[in-house]
Amino acid sequence: MTLAIAPGPATTSIGAVLPLVALPQTELLTVNANDIPLIKDSLGPGVHFKPLRLDMENGEWVVLATFAPGAAIPLHYHTGAVDAWTISGCWNYKEYPDQKQVAGSYLYEPGASVHTLECPASNTEDTVVLFRVSGANVNFNDDGTFHSVLDAATIRHLTDALAEAQNLGEVNYIGGGAAGFTAK
Repeated sequence: MTLAIAPGPATTSIGAVLPLVALPQTELLTVNANDIPLIKDSLGPGVHFKPLRLDMENGEWVVLATFAPGAAIPLHYHTGAVDAWTISGCWNYKEYPDQKQVAGSYLYEPGASVHTLECPASNTEDTVVLFRVSGANVNFNDDGTFHSVLDAATIRHLTDALAEAQNLGEVNYIGGGAAGFTAK
């Protein structure tokens, strides 16, 4: 058996030889949060976000969330893991009132976790948190009935609809892959 080998090794833009399994990349996938408008009151009063990466194919989303003092997100169930890094302000889960998340706090939430996010009304500044979410949040009303699902596709829809309603223009963020056929 003979293996077909491509002519010459693939290289990076500076000439370094790529390992056989490396993904050839023509540009960095990078955005600056300072260039992304804040989409306001997206999930309720005082709950704002900037989309950084919305990958519908892999079910992952990364947002920079901003919460006004007293803002809250309803009880929700995570279908996958969440990483949260608090940049400023203070927040906690109602279920864990003594475990405040403050600037510098990193929180890992395993899939299947359930909680209710709240920012104390006594906060003197907005709370800013970077969330990386795998899967979806399944949200519930106060009486325990189903409210909604929040996932990468829903965040994309909210981004498009609210950016238009708030006259923010086109919002730039990193998208996911592009499923398709390799040959026709």
